Amino acid sequence: MMIYKIFRQPEWDALRATGTSTGAPVDIADGFIHFSTIGQAPETAAKHFAGEADLMLLGIDATRLGDDLRWEPSRGGALFPHLYRELTLPDVAWAQPLPLLDGKHQFPAGAE
Repeated sequence: MMIYKIFRQPEWDALRATGTSTGAPVDIADGFIHFSTIGQAPETAAKHFAGEADLMLLGIDATRLGDDLRWEPSRGGALFPHLYRELTLPDVAWAQPLPLLDGKHQFPAGAE
């Protein structure tokens, strides 16, 4: 199963440069890295990244994260994937720009 992380360009650049990331400021503050399913990702983008350009959508194979990935209730009681370790570059299956068109982020076809 694929899960998704939205990074701002500097966050993605830092992961590529160092090979690891503790996530965005909200992740660091919460003590885990927030992810979304493909069904949750558009709402995550609208809620936390409204109007932001220069975003990257990272696809991660959840099975590769092992026991450090936990599914926990969040927005509206829905279960969201949370990673309790650093994200590493080898964890990332793919990364694609998440363009903004008419104020809405355009998720790539086949992101599932």
